[in-house]
Amino acid sequence: MKKKLKAVLFDMDGVLFNSMPYHSEAWHQVMKTHGLNLSREEAYMHEGRTGASTINIVFQRELGKEATQEEIESIYKEKSILFNSYPEAERMPGAWELLQKIKSEGLTSMVVTGSGQLSLLERLEHNFPGMFHKELMVTAFDVKYGKPHPEPYLMALKKGDLKADEAVVIENAPLGVEAGHKAGIFTIAVNTGPLDGQVLLDAGADLLFPSMQALCDSWDTILL
Repeated sequence: MKKKLKAVLFDMDGVLFNSMPYHSEAWHQVMKTHGLNLSREEAYMHEGRTGASTINIVFQRELGKEATQEEIESIYKEKSILFNSYPEAERMPGAWELLQKIKSEGLTSMVVTGSGQLSLLERLEHNFPGMFHKELMVTAFDVKYGKPHPEPYLMALKKGDLKADEAVVIENAPLGVEAGHKAGIFTIAVNTGPLDGQVLLDAGADLLFPSMQALCDSWDTILL
């Protein structure tokens, strides 16, 4: 596999940044203010969806209807403001070291995220200097469907001029794992949240690691 490998496709929240605790708290609190229930753990299950999709799932379940465009924009704006009020998310331990290994092997690193949080997107260059190029990023602004649909990873293959067997996906969320798997790309899961690891394997992960540091430590042996 390493002979063919050209690129590594990274999810962002929960993989590059330890930002998911803040996302889950923001979703939980904002929904609560609207009389809706979205637990912190459930937020991890929805990680990777577009904000609109997450809001609609809660509306359909709790209110029996879809949210209007105005409601979606209003709730997502509230969630973004609250998220941005929290301390800056730290770099995930092991992420920088792994990116350095990947770069030294002549491979391309790409970000494929469901996030539309500009604060995090702008921090990529600051926290991981020289590792990512904006023209090779796929964000919530680029896709119609979002994870778990394979569209984000298929778009990354297109942007990088890659075949599925020339890339590897690194994900921490069930929906992201499912998207990578459906796109036909070898998908590595890192369980950096509160979910049972089996959930990630059931979503289609080819390999499972307990942390980014563990993946970094094993990188030289896993793709032979």
